[in-house]
Amino acid sequence: MISLSGIITFKNAEPLRQIARDLPLSRILVETDSPYLAPVPKRGKPNEPSFLVHTAAELARLKGVSVEELSAATTANFYRLFAKALPPASAAA
Repeated sequence: MISLSGIITFKNAEPLRQIARDLPLSRILVETDSPYLAPVPKRGKPNEPSFLVHTAAELARLKGVSVEELSAATTANFYRLFAKALPPASAAA
């Protein structure tokens, strides 16, 4: 697994974006790096979990999938990696 943060939204991060494009969706997680490295358009502010939507949107764009598809994949990846974590009952049904 590899976890990607708001750095993929930075203008000088094209090499990282190319790596993200090439990664299989089944191996990607998304993280905040909070309180550091807030994604564009929140650069310069303390990072927080609510900013994850900007990172996810950029990653979905790079992968050519919807944000919903990216969310489903990264959520499934999380539960595969952290097998002791249990998904909410509504998600498991």
